[in-house]
Amino acid sequence: MGAYFSVLFINQGGLSSVSSSSPSLGDLPESCVASIIGYLDPPEICKLGKLNRAFRGASWADFVWESKLPSNYQVLVDKILTFVPENLGKREIYSLLCTTNTLDGGTKKVWLDKSSGGLCMSISSKGLHITGIDDRRYWNHIPTDESRFHSIAYLQQTWWFEVDREVEFPFPAGSYSVFFRLQLGRSSKRFGRRICNSEHIHGWDKKPVRFQLWTSDGQHARSQFTLNEPGKWFHYHIGDFNVENSNSSTKIKLSMTQIDCTHTKGGLCLDSVVIYPSKYREKLKQKGFLRC
Repeated sequence: MGAYFSVLFINQGGLSSVSSSSPSLGDLPESCVASIIGYLDPPEICKLGKLNRAFRGASWADFVWESKLPSNYQVLVDKILTFVPENLGKREIYSLLCTTNTLDGGTKKVWLDKSSGGLCMSISSKGLHITGIDDRRYWNHIPTDESRFHSIAYLQQTWWFEVDREVEFPFPAGSYSVFFRLQLGRSSKRFGRRICNSEHIHGWDKKPVRFQLWTSDGQHARSQFTLNEPGKWFHYHIGDFNVENSNSSTKIKLSMTQIDCTHTKGGLCLDSVVIYPSKYREKLKQKGFLRC
């Protein structure tokens, strides 16, 4: 609808194509405009707000943006934002929640997707419980620009591979998918080109890696994958969970294991755990980043 609406009223120069001698968009009551643009996605609302005074006023209407915010947005504001000025409009609150907000000492990032208002979360490798992480013979934290946290955990070699974490958060009602973001091999740049060092990759073809998640209300999901594609970051799908009551926090426990001690494994980069609204699986699939 948004694309059609924009084409109908905006020419390539960004101005109304209606003649100034006849009724134009500027003659529409602001309340009427607000009722119309409330059906559009947030980016389209902001774009149309540049059209004229009536659209600009309508694009700031609280009732328009309250319909885009999660039902528990006030809980999210209190949880995520460190400082909120008084008398802030709903559009400004939406904008602040869409900003990547950092929690838990920099190990967790939370934001709303600008287009849909869906809540997204990422937990860095430093925020996960990794068996043996303090032993530099096995694991190292490596700086990189390929992570939103600018750091990843790199496994050189281990017998017992286990990563887990518990998360408690007031997720808005909806369906969510949980992923581990992993890469076989250690990437770097040489003469401006990205290269991948596969020196330590071994052991992942012998047994699959097992992924599991549990929620406080009894939901459980599991999956398993054989890691066999070096040099590219993939989102390995653990499973999905549903939230019905957004007024209370949902507790999630997740894990990733390969604990067959008959062989060692190594050469793995662990970036983060990512939680997205479930509809984002299709976007990851289209980009070639998904393993499910």
